[in-house]
Amino acid sequence: MLVMNQRGVDHLLRDHVTLGADASIAAGPVGRDATRATDAQLKAEILSYSRAKGLFAGVDLTGGVLRPDARADRDLYGRTITAREILTGGRVAAPSATQPFVAALK
Repeated sequence: MLVMNQRGVDHLLRDHVTLGADASIAAGPVGRDATRATDAQLKAEILSYSRAKGLFAGVDLTGGVLRPDARADRDLYGRTITAREILTGGRVAAPSATQPFVAALK
């Protein structure tokens, strides 16, 4: 999932967000054909993306609820930390366990 704008970030920083109700969500590029995006006007707050080989059945995320996992964040960062601290401000260093992922993104 890619958060496309500030409003999407604001929704994710709440105690929970319902996709499709609180935050607009659209399917991003499908498979290897990146031109088949369903949100042609780019107004969705969150794009969901999937790449699969072979048979793939679409998944509708509308109605799905996302909540921060305080226990997982504490385990990963070694201290109590909020989603807002992690996602905004740039004051929190990425944990060493995330370095391969961060390197792949770069």
